[in-house]
Amino acid sequence: MKRIILLIVLVIIAGIAGIVARSSSRETVAELRGLVSHRNTGDVREDIREKYELSPGARVEIIGLNGAVKIETSDSKTAEVHIERTASSQEALDRRKVTIEADSNSLRIRGEKGNSGFFSRFFGHSGAERVTLKLPRQISLRAKGVNGSFVASDIDGPVEVTGVNGRVQIASAVGTAAFKGINGNMVVGLKKLDPDGVTLSGINGNIELQFGADVNADFDARGMNGRVISDMPNVSIDKTKRGKYSARIGNGGTGITAKGINGNIRFSRSAAVPAETAAAVRMN
Repeated sequence: MKRIILLIVLVIIAGIAGIVARSSSRETVAELRGLVSHRNTGDVREDIREKYELSPGARVEIIGLNGAVKIETSDSKTAEVHIERTASSQEALDRRKVTIEADSNSLRIRGEKGNSGFFSRFFGHSGAERVTLKLPRQISLRAKGVNGSFVASDIDGPVEVTGVNGRVQIASAVGTAAFKGINGNMVVGLKKLDPDGVTLSGINGNIELQFGADVNADFDARGMNGRVISDMPNVSIDKTKRGKYSARIGNGGTGITAKGINGNIRFSRSAAVPAETAAAVRMN
C-alpha cells in the first residue's frame, strides 16, 4: 500500500514539473523570438517632461544615462526636465527605465535596467535617452556614467563629472571641479576656484581649461601622454621629466592637478560665449 501511495505522489510531482518546464520553455522561446523580431519594428518613443522648483545651491545629479545630456542655465528657480527615450520596440524600451527624484534641495535623474528576461538582459538591445535640462544657474552639479556628450552652460557652483563616454563641455564652474574617467575631448571654463581646486584624472582626450580674469593657480601634471600649452601671457610652464609638468597661472595659489591624461592640455582665457557654441578643442 505504501509503495502505491509513493508511486502516485511521484507521478503527480513529475506531472507538475512537466507543466512548469513547458511553461518556462514557452516563455524562453517567446523571449528569443522577441529578440530576433524587434529589429523589424519601427522606433518607439517616450517623452518625459517635468518641472520642479529648486532652492539656490541645490544638488543636481545625473547618473547612468545612455545618451547625450545638454544643460542650459539661467537665473530662474525652476528646473525643466525633458527626456526623450527611444528604442526599436516597446520591449527594448522596457529594458531600461529612468527615474526622477526631486525636492527643493535636490534633483536626481537616474537611468537603470528595467524588468526583462534572462536572454533580453544579456543579448537584447536597450533604448537610449536624450536629456535636455533647463536649470537654475546656482546649483551643485554631479554627473556619473553618461554614454554620450555632456554639455552645460554656466554653473555658479561646484562641478563633478565622472565616467563619460563623449565630449565634455562646461562653460564655467565656480568653486571646485573634478573630472575623472572621460573618454573624449574637454573644454572647461574656470570662473573662480576654491582652495580645493581642480582635479583631472584618467582622461582620454585633449583638454582646454579656460580661466577667468581673476583666477590664479598652480598646476601639476603627472603621467601625461601629451603636452601642456598656454595661450595666456602670464603663465610659466616647466617640464621636469617625461610625462611631468608644472605651471603657474598668474600669481599662483589654488591647486590644479592632472594625472593619467592621454592628450594635450591647453590654458586659455575664458570666452564670453555659451558652451553649446564654443569652438571645439584646439590642439596642435
